[in-house]
Amino acid sequence: MRGESAKYKKLLLAKKARLLAEVKHIEKDTLNRSQREATGDLSGYSFHMADSATDNYDREFSLGLATNAQRVLYDIEEALKRISEKRFGACLTCGKPIPKKRLTAVPYAKLCIRCQSSEEKTQRSRSVILPPPPPAS
Repeated sequence: MRGESAKYKKLLLAKKARLLAEVKHIEKDTLNRSQREATGDLSGYSFHMADSATDNYDREFSLGLATNAQRVLYDIEEALKRISEKRFGACLTCGKPIPKKRLTAVPYAKLCIRCQSSEEKTQRSRSVILPPPPPAS
């Protein structure tokens, strides 16, 4: 794995640069603009409630994208750390090598497919499903 570490490091750094640019774009174009600037409406008229709801939805969606990008950036930093510590490419749960195909597709992967599937299954079983609200009377 050591000879290929440079290849994966390059993939990770490229992905990191793309995500940082994406987060910067989201902050600049969505989160830092007022509703009037975002819509181009600089008149003194107030917004319609539906326009406001759409703007709020767009902001929440953009915030979700930025949050997801931050999580992946954290995972990338952890993968780069594992490369520098010569621990990259081994599953953090079982210690077995992570297949090269998986690392090429997801260079920040920290678990093999088997352990990842097991973790996702555990997370799904912990999810709370709320019953539907009672009918209005």
